[in-house]
Amino acid sequence: MTVYAFWNNKGGTGKTSLAFQSICRFAELNSESRILAIDLCPQANLSELFLGGLVGQGGANLAQLHSLNPRKSVGGYFEKRLPAPFSVPSLNYQDFVSTPFNYNNSIPSNIDLLAGDQIVELQSNAIATLANTQIPGTDTWIRVIDWIKDFIELTGTTYTHFFIDSNPSFAVYTQIALSTAERLVLPVMADDSSRRAIINMFALIHGINVPSGSTYTPYSFPTKLQTAGRSLPRIHMIIKNRLTQYMGPASAYSSVLESIDHDVNSVLISHPSAFTYSKLYDGFVNIKDFQTTGVVAFAEGTPFSKVITGRHYIMGNEIHIKREYLDSCILAINDLVAKL
Repeated sequence: MTVYAFWNNKGGTGKTSLAFQSICRFAELNSESRILAIDLCPQANLSELFLGGLVGQGGANLAQLHSLNPRKSVGGYFEKRLPAPFSVPSLNYQDFVSTPFNYNNSIPSNIDLLAGDQIVELQSNAIATLANTQIPGTDTWIRVIDWIKDFIELTGTTYTHFFIDSNPSFAVYTQIALSTAERLVLPVMADDSSRRAIINMFALIHGINVPSGSTYTPYSFPTKLQTAGRSLPRIHMIIKNRLTQYMGPASAYSSVLESIDHDVNSVLISHPSAFTYSKLYDGFVNIKDFQTTGVVAFAEGTPFSKVITGRHYIMGNEIHIKREYLDSCILAINDLVAKL
């Protein structure tokens, strides 16, 4: 069993779209595996993609899952945890899990979904308050931060791989996601804000380059996890995303990309245990901009392998998909999945 999380504390890096294509391709290439996708972003964009996208009424299908009792979503599961937050209630995990193939037959049938839910944003204050409750003899923070870990344990041996799409923040529900993950997949862009986000990530997740003697260190995510005897999630892959056909690593953006390489390599040398790999470029993947092919795939909620070449009509606009561009997208995702 392996648990991956796609995350960056900076938004706009293509995290959700890469997660969608990667999960689908991994499932296609590993048909014997059972996969659970967990959407812990309140925007629930990953869930909408799995459930049909814009064209296939993914939003309406997601709303239908939210209308059930209990809500067939991560928000529904959290609702069941709130009354007794520090112990695992008797639950049937299947009450909260759906199979995207039943809504969108482009999705491999070996993927199940714990759907995202905007209600998680409303629940977050209550969850954070519970995590900071003082009860003698009980580590309330770890009991709450383990809610998704508990859910995974409820599934028993049903699934072989778990993929979590997490919010571009460090809210309590994001910490719940990241504390469960064994391997982090971090998309970045060729801009300086992505470079800073990588530095922030090392500080937030591993306490690296935090000022010594900081008064908040005892309350930090890595300190609290390690105090509870838990392992920290390790960086497994850094995706340099949306490199255009003309840009590439040797372009005017190369100085930013090289700076990211330098920052990551410095930490790789000083804190090798934070990574699943020992050589810098073993952990990097370059992904060129998916351009119109990506627009069509995400509007239709379709893995690249199922996208049809030729004309598509999206919201009244005609878009033409060329074979060579589609093949390029498939090859890029294959490179990414090969490193999972």
